[in-house]
Amino acid sequence: MTATASAPPRTGPLDTAPLTGPGGSLSGVAGRGVLEGAFALLDAVRQEQDAGVTVLAEVCGLPKTTAYRLLDQLAELGAVERSAGRYRIGPGMFRLGHDWQPYPGLRAAARWPLRRLTAVTKATAALAVLHRGQTLILDWTAPADARSLLPDDRAVWPWYTAAGKVLAAWTHPGPALGPLPRGWPEEAARIRASGAAYDHEEVLEGVCCAAVPVTAADGLPVAALCVLTGPGHRLERLADAARRAASAVTAGLGRHA
Repeated sequence: MTATASAPPRTGPLDTAPLTGPGGSLSGVAGRGVLEGAFALLDAVRQEQDAGVTVLAEVCGLPKTTAYRLLDQLAELGAVERSAGRYRIGPGMFRLGHDWQPYPGLRAAARWPLRRLTAVTKATAALAVLHRGQTLILDWTAPADARSLLPDDRAVWPWYTAAGKVLAAWTHPGPALGPLPRGWPEEAARIRASGAAYDHEEVLEGVCCAAVPVTAADGLPVAALCVLTGPGHRLERLADAARRAASAVTAGLGRHA
């Protein structure tokens, strides 16, 4: 339940006027713009996780002095953290990222149904979306007396999790999903017919999952609710409980609208 698609190349005439910022001249960003250079550095910091300015500048194709000035400003804003000359994503980006949702009010509408789902099933439950060929976990809960089945609170998974498959079945598969299994059209049809997708240790050994779609008022899926458990459980029963929770989320989205 994995590489993020890179931003499309910029087209059109380039603005080669010198750029300046609070830290001084940023003319080395020529043609990209300060914001574009800053976002390129943030993406590089995310990918490299803990790297120095030389590596980050090379990844982004920026002059080292320009990268240093931009990183200095991003550090002041809390978007990156600097330690011993190396950079990693800062708490400012953590807060912003955890507020992201693909549909207005989704997180709020799912909060209590998700916790109720965990209480009823006594299993880890999660709210997930499919974005750029990846399954993203927006929120999750685990029983108080049991460990979570989401290792290390990991939030990004391949698309072919149960949650990802249940959403992909209702959309036209794009290139972000990569090569699809030969039997995917038949599996997608079964998912649409039953309203649920299952994962029998296909992603993680010892972890099975049942997932159902969460629909908006127009009936189109906007997210998925999934229940994770160990082998030997009746996934169909977990799917039934998830359907009731998904209906509650849909009702909450209607009130938000």
